[in-house]
Amino acid sequence: MPETEKRPEKGEVRQYTVAEDDEGVRLDRWFKRHLPEVGFATVARWARTGQIRVDGARAKPDDRLVTGQVLRIPPGNPARAKAPRSRRELTEAERAQAQAMVIKETPSAIVLNKPPGLATQGGSKTYSHVDGLLDAFVEGDGPRPRLVHRLDKDTSGVLLIARTPGSAAAFSKRFAGRSAKKVYWALVVGVPEQHVGEIDAPLAKQPGTGGEKMHVDTEGGQPAKTRYRVVERAGNRAAWLELEPLTGRTHQLRVHCAAMGHPIVGDGKYGGQEAFLTGSVSRKMHLHARRLIISQPAINGKAGGQLDVTADLPEHFAATMEQMGFDLSLSDAQPLREETPPKTKAEKKQDAKQHAKQYRKERRGERRTRTVSKATAKSKARAKPKPKGKGGGKR
Repeated sequence: MPETEKRPEKGEVRQYTVAEDDEGVRLDRWFKRHLPEVGFATVARWARTGQIRVDGARAKPDDRLVTGQVLRIPPGNPARAKAPRSRRELTEAERAQAQAMVIKETPSAIVLNKPPGLATQGGSKTYSHVDGLLDAFVEGDGPRPRLVHRLDKDTSGVLLIARTPGSAAAFSKRFAGRSAKKVYWALVVGVPEQHVGEIDAPLAKQPGTGGEKMHVDTEGGQPAKTRYRVVERAGNRAAWLELEPLTGRTHQLRVHCAAMGHPIVGDGKYGGQEAFLTGSVSRKMHLHARRLIISQPAINGKAGGQLDVTADLPEHFAATMEQMGFDLSLSDAQPLREETPPKTKAEKKQDAKQHAKQYRKERRGERRTRTVSKATAKSKARAKPKPKGKGGGKR
């Protein structure tokens, strides 16, 4: 809950200071986070009639809030407040399972190494999932951590969890804006002809699969790009790839690998029987989110810094790599792109301020120049002698 300027009595106007975690949040979303008993229609009415004030000024529901601003809100009705969502009590085994996945913890994030076979979220007939274990990381009356991206059930590796609603919004923007860099390791059947390349193949839901399967659709699909590099090969039997998704479509890496004729080992959904190698190679999926690089939001005025995490391979994948004689030191999962990430809202705001300041400075200079020019012209006009008549004398 944001800081309250004073404890309001019944029927008194309430005042709240916008916390850093709510930087950039829409006014109506702020109410949904902190005063869920106040519906959107009420917020809209209060805004329309001027009963909501932000730093003393009228505000609209879609206005974005800034840290430190003071919200003035009409008296509420505590009797209408919704009861907090009840949390399922986790078993000791579930708490241990959640803690065992932790790679790193920061003020804004919890990074997990998700094992294969564990779903990220619940669904039809899915009762065991990462989202259901997040209560293990709740501290006291603090907010429940939130998912900000997902991994397929059979894909293992780095999974980022945001600690607060504010950090969730910040991380989501980074994933959506493609400034987050993710590198996967995959074992594929056969060896791509080009050892370094980019797959550009739009994807869409495959008709007749109930949305459970994707396919390449060059006409109506959504843009999907993946960069890849062959790290090492086991003859012509299989190859170890680094994969970097430049977009985030469902099953993108799996469909793209299958589309270029080299399905991921263990991915029967897109590779059929060809996706399974003979011998003692595991039939499980060999796709692992190896590394994630993402900038963290500021917390309590301190810069979050860059988060760079690497996840160890699951047992079956590590065994296959050893069996094929691959040297893990040949890949540091370095992103194949070195693009400058898009600027944050705060950085854009600072640039705008600097631009406005420079513009005003230049305008002042222009005004001074014009003033000096006019004064000089007047001075010259006064100093200029009057023209004399013909012959130079009086008539």
